[in-house]
Amino acid sequence: MPEVPDGREPAQPESHLATNRPVTERVVLRFKDGSVVKGSLRDFSETKRELSIEEHPTGRILTVSVDLLKAVFFVKSFDGDPSYREIKRYGISKEKGRKVYVRFKDKESLLGYLDGELPWRKGFFLSGTDGESTGFFLIPVDEGCNNTKVFVVGSAVDDIAVI
Repeated sequence: MPEVPDGREPAQPESHLATNRPVTERVVLRFKDGSVVKGSLRDFSETKRELSIEEHPTGRILTVSVDLLKAVFFVKSFDGDPSYREIKRYGISKEKGRKVYVRFKDKESLLGYLDGELPWRKGFFLSGTDGESTGFFLIPVDEGCNNTKVFVVGSAVDDIAVI
């Protein structure tokens, strides 16, 4: 095993050393109906219409239709910090892409940096997608929040502004 400069062994991915399972990412699925499921993402692609998640803490494998989702939040931990108040303004961290404001159909909003391109044709209104993508990735403006990135499902978006 390679050594790091101070002589310690490098950290290994915590979750799957003993089980020899594929590396997965912790996510919180937010559904359009307001429900929430926490778990480890097992199978995800921007172009697939379904994803697989190992539910936390039950371990059940669920297959979820992306059309039912509002967003997929990639998180640092399932618990987060309930006392933490996320800062929702630009200028608090280094810019990581184009600034984006997203308003969902349920009127909740997100502020962040676009990771990649929007999957919609350019124009005054959001219209059909340019490709097969079901949404896009957003990097939160607040690096201290529990979210590392968010996959915004296009069918849940009411309005979007690229600033």
